[in-house]
Amino acid sequence: MTQIAIVGCGIVGATIAHELSQVPELTVTVFDQQPTSVESNGSICPTSTGAALGVLMGAISKKEKGNNLRMRLESLRYYEKLIPELEAFTGLKIPFNRNGILMLQFEEDLSVWEKLIEIRRSQGLTLEILGRDRLKSDYPFLNLDQVTAAIYSPDDRQVNPVALTQALIVAAKQRGVTFHFDISVTGANDREVHTTNGTMAIDWLVISAGLGSTPLTKSLKQPIDIRPVLGQAIHLQLSQPLGVSELQPVITGNDVHIVPLEDSDYWVGATVEFPSEPGEVQPNAASFQAVMQQAIAFCPRLANAETIRTWYGLRPRPQGRPAPIIELLPGYQNILLATGHYRNGVLLAPATAERVRRAISP
Repeated sequence: MTQIAIVGCGIVGATIAHELSQVPELTVTVFDQQPTSVESNGSICPTSTGAALGVLMGAISKKEKGNNLRMRLESLRYYEKLIPELEAFTGLKIPFNRNGILMLQFEEDLSVWEKLIEIRRSQGLTLEILGRDRLKSDYPFLNLDQVTAAIYSPDDRQVNPVALTQALIVAAKQRGVTFHFDISVTGANDREVHTTNGTMAIDWLVISAGLGSTPLTKSLKQPIDIRPVLGQAIHLQLSQPLGVSELQPVITGNDVHIVPLEDSDYWVGATVEFPSEPGEVQPNAASFQAVMQQAIAFCPRLANAETIRTWYGLRPRPQGRPAPIIELLPGYQNILLATGHYRNGVLLAPATAERVRRAISP
C-alpha cells in the first residue's frame, strides 16, 4: 500500500482526503493542528474554511479562459454530483444553494458583460443581464438608487463550507482514512513526517495547510511565502425572509455578499484586510462597518436584523505568484503543494483534489 500523509484539513485537505479514499491502493492519513477540522458550535474559527461564505463564482467570473476558469467550472460540476452523494452516504445535510448569483452593476456600460455572455453561451453556460424594471419586479427589497442593472448567473452556487467539510471527513473516515486533529507536523523529508505525536513513514506528502504551509516548506528548505488576509463576516436574522426562501440567489455587489440561509437568516461579508509588514493582522472595526454599510445600502431591511454571531478567518495568500499553488515542491518528487487558495478554497477544492489524485495515482 502507498502511504499518503496530508497536512491540513480545511476544505481543501478534506476534499483531497475524500478523493484519495476512493483509490484502493492508497492508505491516507490526515494531520491538522486544530482541535477539530472546523468549528461547529458558532464560536470564532480563525481558519480560512471556518471564515468562508462558500460563494462559488464560476460562470460569473470575468475570466474568459485559462486554467483558473477550467478549475472553477470543473469544481462546480463536481459539486453537483458530490453533494447529493455525500448526503446519501453520510446522512448529513449540506446546505447547497442552487439559485445562482445575482451581481449588481453600477456602471452604464455593460459591453464587457455582453461579450462574456456570448463566450459563456459557447461554453454551455448562461448569463443574463437584468434591467432595473426586472429587478424591481423580482427583487423588490433591493435599493436600486445606484444600481444600473444586474448580471444573473443561474449556473453558479453557494455551499456551507463547514457542513461540507464535516461531511467529507465523515465519508473519508468510513472509507478508511485516518484523521489526527490537535497534532502539529513539525518537520518532514521525502521519507517521513515528524509530528508532535511521533514519526510516520510516507511515500507521498501533500501540503494543504494554508498559512501553515510556510513553516513546513521552510523545514524542507524550499520555503513558500504565504501570508494572511483577514476576512470578517456576520450572521443576521430578519423577522421575515427578503423573498421566497427557496428561490433566493446570493446577491453580490462591490465585493460584498448577501448569502441567504434557511428561513430568514443571512450571512453578510466579507472584509479583505491585509497584514502589516511583520505579518500580523487583527480584525478592523472600520473595515467591518464598511461592509455592513454597503450591504444595507443594497438591502435596507438588513439594518433592522438581529445579529446572531460575527466571526473572522485568515485566508492564505501566496506572495509574488498567483493563487492557488498546486505543484511538486521544488527539489522533491513525492511532496505536493496544494495550498494558498486565498479566497477560493471552497470553489477550487474539487479541482485541486483531482489534480492531486492524478499526480499520485495517474
